[in-house]
Amino acid sequence: MSIFVPESPGLLLAANSTIPTMLKQILAKLPRKSSKPNQNCSDGSNATGTTTTTTNLTNNGSFTNTCNVISSRLNVVKKMSSSIFPTSNSDMIQPHLSFKDVQNSEKSRLLISKLNLCSIVYDFNDQDKDNTEKDQKRQLLVEILDFLGSDTVKLTEPAMSAMCKTCGANLFREFPPKNSNLPRGETEDEDLWFDPSWSHLQLIYDILLRFVSLNSLDSKVAKQYIDQPFLLKLLNLFDSEDPRERECLKSVLHRIYGKFMVHRPFIRMAVSNIMYQFVYETGKHNGIAELLEIFGSVISGFTLPLKKEHKMFLSRVLIPLHKPKSIGSYHHQLTYCVVQFIEKDPRLASVVINGLLKYWPVTSSQKQLMVLSELEELLEIIRTDEFEKIMFPLFRRIRCCLDSYHFQVAERAHFLWNNEHIRRLIMSNRQVIMPIVFSSIQQNSKSHRNRTVLNLAQNVMKMFHEADEQLVLSCQGKAEEDKSATNVADERRRLTWEHLETVAGNVISCQ
Repeated sequence: MSIFVPESPGLLLAANSTIPTMLKQILAKLPRKSSKPNQNCSDGSNATGTTTTTTNLTNNGSFTNTCNVISSRLNVVKKMSSSIFPTSNSDMIQPHLSFKDVQNSEKSRLLISKLNLCSIVYDFNDQDKDNTEKDQKRQLLVEILDFLGSDTVKLTEPAMSAMCKTCGANLFREFPPKNSNLPRGETEDEDLWFDPSWSHLQLIYDILLRFVSLNSLDSKVAKQYIDQPFLLKLLNLFDSEDPRERECLKSVLHRIYGKFMVHRPFIRMAVSNIMYQFVYETGKHNGIAELLEIFGSVISGFTLPLKKEHKMFLSRVLIPLHKPKSIGSYHHQLTYCVVQFIEKDPRLASVVINGLLKYWPVTSSQKQLMVLSELEELLEIIRTDEFEKIMFPLFRRIRCCLDSYHFQVAERAHFLWNNEHIRRLIMSNRQVIMPIVFSSIQQNSKSHRNRTVLNLAQNVMKMFHEADEQLVLSCQGKAEEDKSATNVADERRRLTWEHLETVAGNVISCQ
């Protein structure tokens, strides 16, 4: 038996007309009274009376059974009819009701009703369109946020599903084209872009943050809705140009990472992929600083010994992040992450410093200043044995900074000797380090156009004399020899050019 289900309220009357037909079909299948005579009777006269009595009893029993069958089947049809063709909307909860006006048992259904209505997204690019509906939605979002702030709230599974659906409908969207071809942080006066729909988005982010922060939230149930596709779309929002949105995303992702342990490996992998794409492909992303800030606290929670996955994140993600031009927008957070790794495992210090030397910004003075600042923080926590592994290539690079034409770079390099821990490391290994940097510091102490650099260089020379006068004399002798050799080479080069010019002039005169 097939049942016609109307797809719209306009077909309800036509659908109800099929019910009598269904009743006729049911009654047609009921058992009918048998027309055969009673075969147990042998006497004709008695048979008639007996047959009459038996027939009456049989008819009474059959009638009772028939009524019972009809009644039960009518109840089934009635239930099917009421479920397929509802005649009243009294069971529906209006979303505009207040949570105070309904019983506690109905609050979950009211929440779902409000969330479903808030799934509608309005166009904020047109300020004169749907203003009434926008205000109503904002009021509903405020009511939902206040409801989630209660200490006794406990969400059902359908409410969790509606919550994630509503948040996804409002948050997951395509961003408008970027205003500038330069990555964020490349220019100081770059105009910031603010999303016109922030009045709704802020409430949605607050609701999502409060939802994942609920003490009563069962992560084993909620993970069915806050799943990997949901997290991927959430991570893609970090590329928003609106700094307010990135700040909200940072709080939400940090809470999800702490709440849903099952998603932690996936979140780390997804963030690594974003940074891979930024470093090796696009060079443009607005949320690197916020992602690194989250990972700063994540790294501090790593257990020892560090997993291979974590060391690969350091060597393949964090160290190459020193290469992009927009490092200024996230260098502070990057330094913090790198320092956290070394504090966890001091043996990684030499790996990190060798990586910095590999990606050293030779042509950018501003990036050199940032890397020198980071280098000082690393040298403050490095162990002596790790320092000895990298001191020779490191101070060859520092010597280039001491000779830099940019006075701030030279000044920052001289400041390394003002750090007590670094100065102790240098003096402990002065037999290797002093011959490398002595000539540059001596030259700056005698004649440098910047007064600050001149004074710093003179202070460093004074430290050298106090630490090891004999080594200073040796370095001075070698510096003079190098200078004489340099002068000889310059004179030989000058004579060679003069000879070439003379030969060239003779050839031209002969022609």
